[in-house]
Amino acid sequence: MPKFKLDDTDHQILDMLIENTRTPFTDIAKKLDISAGTVHVRVKKMEEAGIIIGSSLRLDYEKLGYSFIAYVGVFLQKTSQTQFVLERISDIPFVTVAHVTTGKFNIFCKIRARDTSHAKEIIYNIDDIEGVTRTETMISLEESLNDKKRLMHSIFQNIK
Repeated sequence: MPKFKLDDTDHQILDMLIENTRTPFTDIAKKLDISAGTVHVRVKKMEEAGIIIGSSLRLDYEKLGYSFIAYVGVFLQKTSQTQFVLERISDIPFVTVAHVTTGKFNIFCKIRARDTSHAKEIIYNIDDIEGVTRTETMISLEESLNDKKRLMHSIFQNIK
């Protein structure tokens, strides 16, 4: 259980900020019928408690020419090489997410590329890392679900 107790107003503030992190506090205050100062104080408290960690910017990757997404499972020669391999993977800017996993793969990555040819280059770069024995790739045809709000609402229901 979190040490910081969230109430319904905090939930509503988070809901609006998840929808658009750039929503002005004055707009949030008007919608919730509270002062902008109250919104500011509550957001500051949630930041200090570590509930809100920074903010993010959403990009339209398709408009930027990077609509190709693939997931790459990475097999290692030895699990002791995990940190070394992760450091090399972090040098590849088109690898946007990397997880150390149990099961079939040692590391599971998400890559974003211009097209299949570019994805192949990225995958070859991962393959060339010392300690990587092989990779297995899955191409994303479409991102069908990416809904942080549903998760947030479920979490709020469990901590009341």
